[in-house]
Amino acid sequence: MIGLEYLLGLYTMQQLELADRLGIKKQNINLWLKGKQKIPKKYLPTLEQLFHVDRSYLSKELNELEKLELQKEKLKAELQPIIKRHEDVLRPGAEKLDAVPIYDREEINRIDRTIEKTKLVQRFKKSLEQVDDHPYMDTYRIILELLEQAESEIILQKTIQGLAHYLNVLPGDISTGPEQEEFEAALFEVLDDYNY
Repeated sequence: MIGLEYLLGLYTMQQLELADRLGIKKQNINLWLKGKQKIPKKYLPTLEQLFHVDRSYLSKELNELEKLELQKEKLKAELQPIIKRHEDVLRPGAEKLDAVPIYDREEINRIDRTIEKTKLVQRFKKSLEQVDDHPYMDTYRIILELLEQAESEIILQKTIQGLAHYLNVLPGDISTGPEQEEFEAALFEVLDDYNY
């Protein structure tokens, strides 16, 4: 489904209504949606303003993540949320924590969490699908078992963070405090002794 078609559904707008707003015939909209005709450049600014999106979304096939991003933009336009605070989050490949806004409207925070979960699932899936006969399939199974059965265990959180520091996946200045640093020092000694 292309972006314009998705946006019409998201905004519960009929093709006829959009055609009236643009001063064109409904058939033109239909041709755009079927991909038989490109959206003329002169209508792009109006469509961007109407749907609160970048023009790049209008003609392209959308994936699940892009659909969620468009839902978020619609909510932001409707609710006009206020940023209450920022939360530090580690983005993929980042050298430091990013400050992510936390809004006063739970609807937007919820969709932000859904977007983040979707990104994680996509990364996990991409990693898993890199090779057909994955040599570390058991490792993936164990990780999932740990997350499903021991997700809230402090030792799991500390060990994962420590291992991420040991393998230089997580920047060294990201820590939860002196207790974690002490735990990691002991963990690093064990890992160094058995890292052949």
